[in-house]
Amino acid sequence: MIAKEGYPFIIVFLISTIVIRIIGHVSELPVLMDCAAIPGLLLLFCLNFFRDPLRKIPKGKGIFVSPADGKIVQIKSVDDPDIGKANLVSIFLNVFNVHVNRTPVGGSISEVQHKKGKFLAAFNHSASDENEQSNIHIHSTEGLIKVKQIAGLLARRIRCYVQKGSHLNTGDKLGFIMFGSRVDIILPDIITLRVKLGQKVKGGESIIGQNNETKT
Repeated sequence: MIAKEGYPFIIVFLISTIVIRIIGHVSELPVLMDCAAIPGLLLLFCLNFFRDPLRKIPKGKGIFVSPADGKIVQIKSVDDPDIGKANLVSIFLNVFNVHVNRTPVGGSISEVQHKKGKFLAAFNHSASDENEQSNIHIHSTEGLIKVKQIAGLLARRIRCYVQKGSHLNTGDKLGFIMFGSRVDIILPDIITLRVKLGQKVKGGESIIGQNNETKT
């Protein structure tokens, strides 16, 4: 499957490749035909970047899945103004990762905030606070959860699919971020983390944490 955000790019590069090849063939200009490789390579890049593979969502109560594909670059304790004592887990997405974001747990969306900001490199921890981002609040049976879609150096477009009042199941699509980015998840400290620094995770599949007090 291909994410809907990718179709405009894919169509443009596909048409460009075909048209340049045809013009080069008709005009008998091999150099022009070779130039078709440029949009052709960009087409292949976009097919890879905008892929939206099916995911097998783990079953069970008290489970929190990763909101994004990527690498865990930060785990730290925070005192969140809405959640209280919590753990923040940051996931860095490079341009080769799937960029579809998913909800880590089922629940109702109580707030969606878009905050304008800088475009620091997504692996810079200051990006969590200073970069342009969408903040999504999810009320679940395990308490309030926050997910941040954070723009990176190249990622200037954040797409959030949900709005206040939406109800989602674990692993449902939450949004999409263009070209290298960062996703943060903030969990109450009663949730036991099941990831470590440097670990690679898959959105909707990898288990980020679990409430051990909840019976599965």
